[in-house]
Amino acid sequence: MMYHLVFWPLAAVCWLLFRLLFHWRVSGLENVPQGGAIIAPNHQSIWDIPLVALALAGRRTYFMAKSELFRNQIFARIIRTLLAFPVRRGAPDRAAIRYAIEILKQGELLTIFPEGTRSKTGELKEAEAGLSLIAARAHVPIVPVGIKGTRQMFSREKFLPTVEIHFGEPINVQTAESADGEKPADIGVQVMQAIAGLTGRNGSV
Repeated sequence: MMYHLVFWPLAAVCWLLFRLLFHWRVSGLENVPQGGAIIAPNHQSIWDIPLVALALAGRRTYFMAKSELFRNQIFARIIRTLLAFPVRRGAPDRAAIRYAIEILKQGELLTIFPEGTRSKTGELKEAEAGLSLIAARAHVPIVPVGIKGTRQMFSREKFLPTVEIHFGEPINVQTAESADGEKPADIGVQVMQAIAGLTGRNGSV
């Protein structure tokens, strides 16, 4: 109940902002499975969070967010209401991983920014190991997402850029070795390569 009371007023404001000022474009929603899945976007701005939530067309998503955002009790209460939960960076956070797996097994969507932090330059970084670990243990696909334009919003570089979000084809995590004994390619690498393709700039967005 509280989720709807907080989410929809904020969604209305963000919708007007993205639609009227930034002419936002969304594509590939058909690639988001009906059941549990990890939504994995590149991360270049705080605006990426409402953009992903709004682009999912009313289907809710949980967010794995850095624990530093929960230090302020008032702000922490707001983002918890919006389905964010904390994860400690720099070391495996077993409690956060268990909670993420539980959410996914219940058929929910979970948004994880693979890079772990925002890119100040727009260059894509390597994916952190937790992404493939959670996907493998929850037995869910990863949907790579390419976001363009949010880094420039209200900046001197381009005050009102066009904002785009593109959902790519799901990547299924395979933990078993292939018949010839070779291990499958690292899932994190595959996800970041897919995001690079979706942004269309060879890793720079």
